[in-house]
Amino acid sequence: MAGRRGRARLAAGSKEDAVLGAERRSQIMSEVRRRGAASVTELALSLGVSDMTVRRDIEQLATEGLVDRVRGGATTPRLPDQADLGFPNQARRLLAEKRAIARRAAELVEPGMSIGLSGGTTTWALAQELRAIPELTIVTNSLPVADVFARPDRADEPYTQTVVLTGGVRTPSDALVGPVAVRAIEHLHCDIVFLGVRGIDVQAGLTTSNLLEAETNRALVGAGRHSVVLADHSKWGAVGLTTIVDLREVDQLVIDDGITAEVEESLRAQFGEVWVARVEDGSFAAAGADD
Repeated sequence: MAGRRGRARLAAGSKEDAVLGAERRSQIMSEVRRRGAASVTELALSLGVSDMTVRRDIEQLATEGLVDRVRGGATTPRLPDQADLGFPNQARRLLAEKRAIARRAAELVEPGMSIGLSGGTTTWALAQELRAIPELTIVTNSLPVADVFARPDRADEPYTQTVVLTGGVRTPSDALVGPVAVRAIEHLHCDIVFLGVRGIDVQAGLTTSNLLEAETNRALVGAGRHSVVLADHSKWGAVGLTTIVDLREVDQLVIDDGITAEVEESLRAQFGEVWVARVEDGSFAAAGADD
């Protein structure tokens, strides 16, 4: 009996340590993203733990891609250039989070709608969810998204019309951008537009690393009656080369539950509506800016 009670106490202690560690790392990540960078000494003092504990936490966060470890501290994660990551490699990053976001976002779509999908791996994940919804018209400048909606092999699968916008420049993520795409978008009207981004920042807004892609996505937002940003938690606090639009120029954000409560509160203050997709079971929490 005494042995079992001892093992139970050890197990309870391990779980408690795990929770405390997760909370501490969440605070570290929030502080780094709020300020852009933080030193080990500063974090240790604010959290009341040793420098060694903070270094271990930073190492784990860096392994998960949530911060960049630097000498003496941590910084917000550097956005990899699209030239460094092809579409297949980008698609494998945070795959569970992207799928959770896609499942939730798909609930906004009804048969017969016209849907705009920008380039990006999260919009590509959404495209796979939308295959099951019949009679959609898909407007996209993404070659991988267009491939998802190729004419089905089976007669019992829904057929979805696809409009591919042909821009003058093909990005490393296989999106077609440029003035031709912009002019085509300006004459279209979508029920909902879903936008992928490289970063979300209160000051910089929604950003991307490609100047032509920013112009094309800006036109796509303008073509939608309702605009929705799809972004995993790593996009918060990250800033790409150029701004697409300010945060308040889009209607809604769908993001995964890797964000802290503080970040969620900041996002609710900027977007008309925020949906947080639960990665573990695909459920979600919805909160408007006025909640």
